[in-house]
Amino acid sequence: MTHNKSYWREKTEIPQFEPLRYDTESDIVIVGGGITGVVTGYMLAKEGRQVTILEADSLYSGTTGYTTAKLTAQHGIIYDEYIQHFNTDTAKTHYEACMNAIEFVKESTKDHNIDCHLAEQDAYIYTKEKQNINKLEKEYEAYQKLGIQGELTDSIPLGFDIEKALTMKGQYQYHPLKFLNGLLQVFLDNGGKVYTDTPVDTIEEGQDPVVVTKGGLKVNCKKVVVASHFPFYDGKGFYFARLYQDRSYVVAAKPKTAYPGGMYINADTPSRSIRSIETEEHGTLLLIGGESHRTGEGHPEETYYKELTDFAAYMGTETPIYMWSAQDIVTLDNLPYIGHISKGNDNIFVATGYRKWGMTSGIVAGLEITSLITAGTSRYKNIYQPSRFQADPDLGSVTKNVMEVAKEFVIGKLEQPYEYVPNLKRGEATKVRFNGLLLGVYKDESGEIHQVDTTCTHMKCEVNWNSAESSWDCPCHGSRFSGTGEVLEGPAKKPLKKLDRGLNS
Repeated sequence: MTHNKSYWREKTEIPQFEPLRYDTESDIVIVGGGITGVVTGYMLAKEGRQVTILEADSLYSGTTGYTTAKLTAQHGIIYDEYIQHFNTDTAKTHYEACMNAIEFVKESTKDHNIDCHLAEQDAYIYTKEKQNINKLEKEYEAYQKLGIQGELTDSIPLGFDIEKALTMKGQYQYHPLKFLNGLLQVFLDNGGKVYTDTPVDTIEEGQDPVVVTKGGLKVNCKKVVVASHFPFYDGKGFYFARLYQDRSYVVAAKPKTAYPGGMYINADTPSRSIRSIETEEHGTLLLIGGESHRTGEGHPEETYYKELTDFAAYMGTETPIYMWSAQDIVTLDNLPYIGHISKGNDNIFVATGYRKWGMTSGIVAGLEITSLITAGTSRYKNIYQPSRFQADPDLGSVTKNVMEVAKEFVIGKLEQPYEYVPNLKRGEATKVRFNGLLLGVYKDESGEIHQVDTTCTHMKCEVNWNSAESSWDCPCHGSRFSGTGEVLEGPAKKPLKKLDRGLNS
């Protein structure tokens, strides 16, 4: 079984575009070709704006292409938390924003005749542990305060016993890439432009900002939208200290009996997410996700796939057909950052921190940023503004995040090498200490040895080898690099330093 083989990407014809090859200009530049970039581009192009999307890889190559694609406002147990942390109005506004995202998908599929397997489902949070019953009961009380249609129940349609579950009615699931392909075509028909394989390096700020690619090409514009998952440009927003990254895993397997419907997530540890998809090749498949952990930490990644495979077997499925993982960004107060990238910066916008719920939050971001650009006002009462800072709770979160980074920095510098290089098989990597320096040694599929400095180029933490995805992952801020050191995911912009000498010298 090949890891990181997403059903969505494997079975969808993804539009291909050329890289940017010359300096140009555009009214608005969007950096990032995932759900946020495409939805925002679609909305702005429909408003008559000249919009250009720049994508570092191919479209949907990030988290958008590796989602479970639940289109729901039930993002775990959050509404009681939001009421306590913020207030009732903020919690209600967030719920309404997520429901607006669902309506946006329903209306767009109808308006443009997009066949994306959109299907209404009840959403469930369930627990098998008595100590979590109170959490669900408090969340239900929050539902009642906010006018959310839901109910507490002692059973769910799945074939196992639970202690308690909380339902949310009127939720949906869909095929995200087919939906985005439909929006993308409307975007192009309205004059939008897309350039792929065009990584961006920085933004030159000013009244008319300039987007500069890693190849040195420039795009002059009026507004920039940073929709690159982790913000590639910080803009004095200190996002590296206010965000952290999690990895989670998915297996897709065929059930041996009929699936009763519904979308499910547990309130327990380890996390479990369940939904179905309909495929031409295999009929119904179950997407079973979970096993989240901070990027670069935790057990060997194969462990998480095995745990999900075992749970899939418990659910009564055959051997998984697809397995993939995704990287998600979490803010310190669990609400996304959507809006001006920093206080007083009116022409650069950012959207990040969706906390594993990008299918709704990415659309919310598109609606919010479009309103900020075209009307100059927040659609959602500024609850997502990145400059917010709730003093007491956030101060503790910032401190905890900084301490976690500091711990990983120290542990990484002191760690011992894992094994001796001659034991490496093709596709494997290890660390060795040579002349006091930690080296990352990777043997590619052809048998060639590659050596890199394992110091992350972002903020000098030590990367760890991810054997499931064959990548060097940083536990401090979530940067990921290929076996040979190239950047796979930011915030790092530069590759790991390649070492021509070292063990071979």
